[in-house]
Amino acid sequence: MKDIKEMEAITLDENFWQDQEKAQKIMKKINARKSVVDQWNKLNDRLNDMVTLVDMAIDEDDESTLAEFEDEFSIIEKGIKDLEFKRMLGKEEDVRSALLTIHPGAGGTESQDWAQMLLRMYLRWIERRGFQANTLDLQSGDEAGIKSATIEVVGDYAYGYLKAEIGVHRLVRISPFDSNSRRHTSFASVFVYPEVDDDIEVVVNPSDLKVDTYRASGAGGQHVNKTSSAVRITHLPTGIVVQCQSERSQHMNRANALKILMSRLYQLKLEEEQEKIDKIEQNKKDIAWGSQIRSYVFHPYNMVKDHRTKVETSNNQAVMDGDLDEFIYQYLLTSK
Repeated sequence: MKDIKEMEAITLDENFWQDQEKAQKIMKKINARKSVVDQWNKLNDRLNDMVTLVDMAIDEDDESTLAEFEDEFSIIEKGIKDLEFKRMLGKEEDVRSALLTIHPGAGGTESQDWAQMLLRMYLRWIERRGFQANTLDLQSGDEAGIKSATIEVVGDYAYGYLKAEIGVHRLVRISPFDSNSRRHTSFASVFVYPEVDDDIEVVVNPSDLKVDTYRASGAGGQHVNKTSSAVRITHLPTGIVVQCQSERSQHMNRANALKILMSRLYQLKLEEEQEKIDKIEQNKKDIAWGSQIRSYVFHPYNMVKDHRTKVETSNNQAVMDGDLDEFIYQYLLTSK
């Protein structure tokens, strides 16, 4: 609270708004911190109200009313856990929006379909968390599924939450593409980058960039295929390659590709500064057996199990509908 008051006092200075860019950054920090304080105050008020009503119900020996408070308590408990999430996300980059990428492993249609299932799962989770999802790049599979996807996840702490999902995800199921209905194992990789904010200095020399344009690979001969609007940018010093084809405008695709590149370079800068290159690279394992962080088993039984935290559930449908918070929470708790 003291920190917020000190920052708000700065805004009262008559020269505060002369530097609009600096002022907006300070206001953003104030609003982010006030959001946490406001959330705590609302939970505290809600809890005090519930305690008062519970005491009244006990005095009146009203068991039916007491039973109704279970839902209210669950809501308060969830809110407190959400604040605990944010307490654990103390690194500078944790509060940022994120870029989520998904790639299928070997296996053609099987793994491409699995990658699309993961994309749907994360889009559902993004919706549940109240974040905004913007598709920057999406390449359809030859028969089904996707070859790759890059999603911008906009919202405070998006990167802090989603970094728990970095790694290989394994699916075991009866294949819908196998005429003999045999069991198949598929893999897909997920990686997450913090989005670069305006106050982060990442210098890119234009001469270090190789920019290629090409026709987007949309399905069914749509308009997107008829012009060379897709953009691929190669950062020559690091070898990082990014691409974007989600927009019909080459200008917009170039801008989005540069956004992805800046985030990738920022991640690289973080790794160098914090000497975590080896640790990060361990997450980029081969998309195959023995490297998965989580298994999703649909046959011969139902189970989703995180191999890092041992958290598991038999409610596969809930997980695929975006119920990932327990997996994320336990990972953040154990990785501190």
